Amino acid sequence: MQPEKSLASHPFDRRTFLRGLGVTMALPWMESLAVWGDQPRANLNASEAPVRLAILFSGNGFHTKEWWAKESDKGLEFGEVLAPLNEFADKTLFIKGLYNEQALKGNIHSSQTGNLLSGAPLAAGGEIRSGTSVDQLLAQTYGRSTKVPSLVLGCEAGNPSVHKNYSMIYSSHISWTSPTAPTPLELYPALAFDRLFKDEVQKGDKSVLDAVLADAKDIRRQISTSDQRKLDEYLDSVRDVEQRIESAGTQGELQGWRPTLDKPNQPRPPEGIPQNIADHMRLMCDIMVLGFQTDTTRICTLKLNNDHSSLRFPHLNVDYMIHHLLSHSDTADWLKVNQFFVQQIAYIARKLDAIQEGERTALDNTMMMYCSSMMTGSHDATQLPVVMVGGGGGKIKTGRVLDYRDQPNRQMCRLYLSMMDKMNVHPGKFGDATEPLAEI
Repeated sequence: MQPEKSLASHPFDRRTFLRGLGVTMALPWMESLAVWGDQPRANLNASEAPVRLAILFSGNGFHTKEWWAKESDKGLEFGEVLAPLNEFADKTLFIKGLYNEQALKGNIHSSQTGNLLSGAPLAAGGEIRSGTSVDQLLAQTYGRSTKVPSLVLGCEAGNPSVHKNYSMIYSSHISWTSPTAPTPLELYPALAFDRLFKDEVQKGDKSVLDAVLADAKDIRRQISTSDQRKLDEYLDSVRDVEQRIESAGTQGELQGWRPTLDKPNQPRPPEGIPQNIADHMRLMCDIMVLGFQTDTTRICTLKLNNDHSSLRFPHLNVDYMIHHLLSHSDTADWLKVNQFFVQQIAYIARKLDAIQEGERTALDNTMMMYCSSMMTGSHDATQLPVVMVGGGGGKIKTGRVLDYRDQPNRQMCRLYLSMMDKMNVHPGKFGDATEPLAEI
């Protein structure tokens, strides 16, 4: 029997990929390979996994009485909106009282959303001017280490109209590459998948997995048994997403509305668009996790819906009113829709927490922030709903409630400075903030 190869004899470069015709896939973190390109820790044959940033957004706020958390002897306890996160209470940070001063000027959906991730003043009169968002500022620096600097996903198309003197582009985009350029949303799961793994975003004759299997077999022979299992699980998850994308669009609903005919009287949606919003969201969640798991990207925003959203939810038996109108009530159906969105956060957390990366999980190495641009559907932006899940590489103390409601300096941008610090990006000033939140 040949002796097992040492780390020094591995033929892999600092970034380890599977390659096939027209396809590149980064490997997940493995204990027997220094995948991330950092120096190995003294006591491990591996290197430190990177910190990831995930920002998830849903529009129109939440149920007025059920968005809350409190600390108790039992740990962090949640109101009904956040109940899907109960299993991650010890890995959650609930933040009260932060706000964007500039968002109070228009008191309308678009004027409260367009600067959510930047704190910048917004241009009115139909003009488009905001500020570079925190995810894109990070993408310009931290994101250079990966194939895809940032992944910007959405589950509801943008709205180009003007509402009460503000462009609805503000309601449709939370990520901004520059003050005048919202980052293009990828609504198609297939194209988001291709962007992560294919060298060119186009429909191919072979699946991504088939294209790299030969390379995967060669690498499999040279890694530890536990890493072989991890590689097999990873390849299985890629295949699962591929198959679900391939079958997307074969069910009965289209983007959240219920057809009035037994058979459609219009062409089937383009390849890769799921025909119900629940499937669409789950695919986008899975693609985010794959992007992080493979280190193809470390930064992702996922807009689950627009502010002033027109989505309907027939899978929840809530098909009589669009999301925006539901938000002006505190009905049981509004709570049900709120919980549906939070279930997506819990789903991502569950998948990331199942991925072991040395001494921590991928969730421990992630900062996942979930937020909206208003506390409730009554346009209350005097404080913003913010919850964070994940440990930021062991740098965030979770299982707590932080309350800034009575603090003089409670800018949302102070949170963003804190998050950037965890990713070793230190701009000094961001938006209207010049110092991070010391408690984060």
